[in-house]
Amino acid sequence: MAGCTFAAIGLASVSTRANTVIGKANDIRGKVHRKQAELQEGLTAGGSILDNDYVLTGADSFADLQLGGDTRILLGSDTELLVDSFIAGQGGTLELGLGQMVFDRPEGLPKIDLALRTTFGMIGVRGTKFFCGPNRGVFAVFVEHGLVSVDGGGVTKMVGAGEGVEIAKPGDAPNEPVVWGKARIAEAYASVGVRP
Repeated sequence: MAGCTFAAIGLASVSTRANTVIGKANDIRGKVHRKQAELQEGLTAGGSILDNDYVLTGADSFADLQLGGDTRILLGSDTELLVDSFIAGQGGTLELGLGQMVFDRPEGLPKIDLALRTTFGMIGVRGTKFFCGPNRGVFAVFVEHGLVSVDGGGVTKMVGAGEGVEIAKPGDAPNEPVVWGKARIAEAYASVGVRP
């Protein structure tokens, strides 16, 4: 009986945590949905983002999400993002299934510990602004400010401000970081709906 009681309490706390509001949609263009378990609904500006939400953008659609008080996530078209867990001011885990995104946390704020899982590898974030996703036929990561670690194929590369790396296919290692030019940076940001 005691075991059943603890199990019931445990399930209640999981359900409560899964329904915790951790952010909101600042701006939505086109068709964007949020999915939690079997429930899928349209996401509009001002709509809540919960722990364990999948956010899905359609063709020619973009989402500007705010997590906590100061972290923004910009999603491009045909993108799937799982907000696995997020605690404002501390970090958490996100998973980019398809598409491209920009993670943006202003400089000067306390660092957070966030991990971004992708098919191509792990990206470790300590408070920064970076792009990741398909770009010029490869999976690319570009850092505008801050520092990220990119792990793939058993290799870790540290990518600093102004630099980018590429991973040709899942299982490959990232190449050496190189400085990106203005044209490529603008192209990457345009893919998440940021107009010059």
